[in-house]
Amino acid sequence: MKKTILFGSLLAVAACGITSCSDDPDPFEGDAVKLEYNAGNARQWGNYMAHTALLLKNDAETLYNQWATQYTKHENGQDVAQGGSYATFFKNHDARTGYGDVDNCIQEMVEKMGEIANEVGSAKIGDPYQKWKDGDEDNAVLAVESWYSWHSRDDYTNNINSVRNAYYGTRDVYTADSVAPNSLAHAMSVANPALDRKVRDCIWKAKDAIQAIVQPFRSHIGSDQTVVAMDACEKLQKILGEIETDEEQKKGEATNLKEEAIKLDPATKQAIINNFVDNIVVPTYRELAEKNAALYNTVLAFQANPSNDAFEACAQAWLAARQPWETSEAFLFGPVDELGLDPNMDSWPLDAEGIKNILKSEKWADITQKGDDGNVTESAQNVRGFHTLEFLIFKDGKARTVK
Repeated sequence: MKKTILFGSLLAVAACGITSCSDDPDPFEGDAVKLEYNAGNARQWGNYMAHTALLLKNDAETLYNQWATQYTKHENGQDVAQGGSYATFFKNHDARTGYGDVDNCIQEMVEKMGEIANEVGSAKIGDPYQKWKDGDEDNAVLAVESWYSWHSRDDYTNNINSVRNAYYGTRDVYTADSVAPNSLAHAMSVANPALDRKVRDCIWKAKDAIQAIVQPFRSHIGSDQTVVAMDACEKLQKILGEIETDEEQKKGEATNLKEEAIKLDPATKQAIINNFVDNIVVPTYRELAEKNAALYNTVLAFQANPSNDAFEACAQAWLAARQPWETSEAFLFGPVDELGLDPNMDSWPLDAEGIKNILKSEKWADITQKGDDGNVTESAQNVRGFHTLEFLIFKDGKARTVK
């Protein structure tokens, strides 16, 4: 998730600058956060959904193709093909990836696991909690990711599942013993059984603590369960190892996975990397591309024939497309970072006022603007992606309805 600071914009109520000659109410009137789908804005609403879903589909395809087919780098204002897939380059620790040896690759794997554990606890859960504790309840709610769909708790759980997948070397088989032979978990169970047990325990305790938060999280931000979940995520980060955040360096336990993984023999580390790429990263991104293609088609069906059933179908397709994204957040390196695909797809919080303005103007170029680095600008990222589509599809945890 790319986090931006837009709370003032989110809370703003647009002032009407033009007086209508019609007695009909303005279909875009009122607080942007509370904007409703209605007969007066239905066409624009459907168009915005379609444009946003298409961008998600394209970004997901780009991400998968970069890993599976052709890695490109932006050089001198151009996208330059590197002559192979990022998966191949990473497994071979090719210098073009920035990871020049097997230790660099293993270290990056574990660091990204620690970073998402920290982000879930200190930012995704911690930021709303701190605002709530400070008495800023409105902005606490607005800081909750995925609060339109009431999917926050499951998003955070899937983030921890991404750590679990990277460590266990298997996908979507969430049992304690579903460990791949060429995985960090198996290697640690031999090299340092006590550490392996502790890592596994911290993963499952973090998942269980997050799931113990009463739904929806936006209504229970200040709960005791929230504090327990933050603490569990912090313990997971520490057992994984030291990380660097924008604000500070966060220490690891004296014995941690990051330091112990480096001690494994080179052949074991290489086998772990190969399994991680071939059986975790690439399949996750393949599923992401497939589910977002299906989401786009579902949105097009809604656009052609809006109905309550079509809104519900979009909601279910959004949830399905969201899952592989959230289970990819333990490996936000490489093309997803270099090409700005993370903020393209997952910026939060939204610029709700900007979304309303685009609905009114239908200036679709505003959601695709690029900067000098070839990536989409931050202002455009804040009015596209999963959460913009979530806003357009959901209200109070349910699919919107046709009025």
